[in-house]
Amino acid sequence: MWGYLSLLPVFLACWAIAGIWTVFSLAVVHKSVNLTEAFPYISRCGNYPPESCVFSQVLNVGAAMAAWICILRYHQLRDWGVGKCPNQMILWTGLLCALGTSIVGNFQEKNLRPVHLTGSFFAFFVGVLYFWLQVLLCWRMKSLPQPGAPWLGPLRLVLCSLCSILIVTMVVLHVRSLRSASAACEWVAAMLLFILFGLFAVDFSSLGRCTLHLQPGPNSLSPPASPISLQVPL
Repeated sequence: MWGYLSLLPVFLACWAIAGIWTVFSLAVVHKSVNLTEAFPYISRCGNYPPESCVFSQVLNVGAAMAAWICILRYHQLRDWGVGKCPNQMILWTGLLCALGTSIVGNFQEKNLRPVHLTGSFFAFFVGVLYFWLQVLLCWRMKSLPQPGAPWLGPLRLVLCSLCSILIVTMVVLHVRSLRSASAACEWVAAMLLFILFGLFAVDFSSLGRCTLHLQPGPNSLSPPASPISLQVPL
């Protein structure tokens, strides 16, 4: 039986995919982009209002959900016995990906291009690194639980490989001024990243609820008589 937390990755994937294609449609309707000249980059579609407002909202909400998924995954891997250092490395790459996504949405390319490109680097390059670390972890630690069908692991490997190839190809084509082809690679790579996040629904299928434990620190001035934590179901 799937828990309600498994719906979060699915909702993120659907939200992000529907959201950026909505932004694309608005940009075409309002003639912010001209498809007869070139196929636009995702960011180019969100440069001007009103689509820039929708673009920011979509990516901010998506970044918040992505960060929450990364935190849930961190605690899940910890409970599965993954060491603190590799688990924290995975967590921070995921949080950087979420931060980069928010930066892309809030700092439009036409306004602050260096900041926007920094956010794009975190969203794409660090984002695909996050999923490569997941694949590597499952390969190195055979004892980890593998929820879902046996083909799920190979599917993640294929999606990560395709995403990496597309991101590198995107950069190469952009340098060679083949902007339409580069933009097409960017769109497909973004879709693959959203799908990879959505696949966490299978890993979260056994999670029924999330509980927050609040405990006093070691230097607390007035520690409680017994080490009882405050539990708040989320």
